[in-house]
Amino acid sequence: MSTPLLDEKATSQMERMPVGVFPHANDACRSVAAQIADAIRERASEGKQCVLGLATGSTPIGVYAELVRLHQEKGLSFANVVTFNLDEYFPMQSEELQSYVRFMREHLFDLIDIAPENIHIPDGTLPIEQVADYCKCYEAEIEKAGGIDIQLLGIGRTGHIGFNEPGSGKNSRTRLITLDRVTRTDAASDFFGQENVPRRAITMGVGTILESRQIFLMAFSENKAPIVDRAVEGDINASITASFLQEHPNVKVVLDEAAANELTRYNSPWLVGPVDWDEEKVRKSVIWLARRLKKPILKLTDADYNEEGLQDLLAERGPAYDINLTVFRHLQGTIVGWPGGKPASVRQPGDRPQALGDIFPKRIVIFSPHPDDDVISMGGTFIRLVDQGHEVHVAYQTSGNIAVFDDDAIRYAEFAADFNRGFDVAPERTNELEAHVEQYLKNKEAGQVDSPEVQHIKGMIRRGEARAACRCCGADKDQLHFMDMPFYETGRVKKAPLSEEDIQMTVDLLREIRPHQIYAAGDLSDPHGTHRTCLNAVLQAYERCVDDEWRQQSEVWLYRGAWHEWGPHEIEMAVPLSPTEVDRKRIAIFKHESQKDRALFPGADVREFWKRAEDRNRETAELYDQLGMAEYEAMEGFVRWNPEKHRL
Repeated sequence: MSTPLLDEKATSQMERMPVGVFPHANDACRSVAAQIADAIRERASEGKQCVLGLATGSTPIGVYAELVRLHQEKGLSFANVVTFNLDEYFPMQSEELQSYVRFMREHLFDLIDIAPENIHIPDGTLPIEQVADYCKCYEAEIEKAGGIDIQLLGIGRTGHIGFNEPGSGKNSRTRLITLDRVTRTDAASDFFGQENVPRRAITMGVGTILESRQIFLMAFSENKAPIVDRAVEGDINASITASFLQEHPNVKVVLDEAAANELTRYNSPWLVGPVDWDEEKVRKSVIWLARRLKKPILKLTDADYNEEGLQDLLAERGPAYDINLTVFRHLQGTIVGWPGGKPASVRQPGDRPQALGDIFPKRIVIFSPHPDDDVISMGGTFIRLVDQGHEVHVAYQTSGNIAVFDDDAIRYAEFAADFNRGFDVAPERTNELEAHVEQYLKNKEAGQVDSPEVQHIKGMIRRGEARAACRCCGADKDQLHFMDMPFYETGRVKKAPLSEEDIQMTVDLLREIRPHQIYAAGDLSDPHGTHRTCLNAVLQAYERCVDDEWRQQSEVWLYRGAWHEWGPHEIEMAVPLSPTEVDRKRIAIFKHESQKDRALFPGADVREFWKRAEDRNRETAELYDQLGMAEYEAMEGFVRWNPEKHRL
């Protein structure tokens, strides 16, 4: 079992529930699965059933995968296990793609030796008039089983557990509930549009959950950090139903570092207890202090440090002027106008030493998980790298075909048909394809997998948009690589696991290009996990090339922007953008017309992708300005890949 990063006793004054923080989500999932496995074995040795309360969604998938592994490789039996799932959409047929019945079968039940009669999942197929009686029976079945031994929970952005939306009472029981707008927005990607998300669900009540003997509340990734902080450190409040868990005698909050980022011990650990003042913590504390007091870094005083809880830092590293100057110089040094390095012809005396020596121009590859992440997240840097003379390749890792509206596919099929008829190209096949697309999409049900022909058309739309965007950035179309990685090509929101084929094709591309610089998406808040999977492929492929000659003169930079941004204390390279470069970046993003105005999978942020990126870039520049740096229109931030810190 992995060990939490910090001693819980040292943080109990702030955290109102026991919290275990793990370096990575995989570590957390293995730990929880091991404890569940121990409970199953212990109950089996006593000749008793083990009753599990189970959750769905992306959070517990790692737990289920580890339980399946323990069953298949270590002989863990589920013959004595009884399960009760938290919730189900209503109405919902059990074989629908979004059904929790289907989810549980695919991720757990069909892969272990559990008895079918021991599985209980709320029934989304019932007539509405039968739901109330059914919910009473569900409660009775839990009681008949002896109550729930271990309950797994995730947490929604509204702070809900199960589907207990804000306002749910502490004593609420299993019932039909109307879903909050935020919850339906977050579920939109699973249903191919918010308009297809059911408005109601059947859920265990808060009171039902609190009667469990042991509870694990799990949360991973940056986008869960704000609500985790409110649930763990805030007051008990019916508007955040997870906060009711503070009163449970045997609850454990299980987080990765990203989800723990807003907790006091991570956000401002100096307010909790003694701190090991490494350079990153010093930067974080000084930036925190400057922002809190709305002062430039070089204007912070000894009194400011003392009065705001940073006495230890001042005593260890002071006086204030010395600390300020160290952090100021670091931040100033992150501002890099030549992200690929300067050629000798423009280098000036006093310029900082360059990574990778005097190599110029460099071969560079930008890995883009979706066909627009390159320009959304680092379009300004992309433009600079091309303008400054580097050989810039872009590797589009997935086709992005599921993120295209059906209407766009019909429009392009009609265009292709008209084009072919105009040149008398294969009229029979042209008419056949046009008719197939129109009829197929006209009769398509929400969430239904597109036919191969429709998937191909949607992929072609994304390719064309990517080429147009790269033209805006000045890139050579011969240096665009459309990988169409197999893990993505399921036609569904749920993707296949990363395969050897995915990794090997990434290895082959790296060996073909032999890049000096690699840029990859480090924004792991992508709700579908595609960014995480694509980064995993890049890093595994990069490690396999460790003995290649080119690998010795290369570096990897991680970008963000589409879903989240690096913290100012984390940024190691901040590329400033002029107003003209911001305009060029925006135009490049606009070339992705199928994602413009209203994207099919927008996530929780209501802003369009171009607006998110532009706002974040401008906010980074404004923050640097407020801290005392030069004033720029916008900035894109990057972090150098560290194999220890950024292990997936």
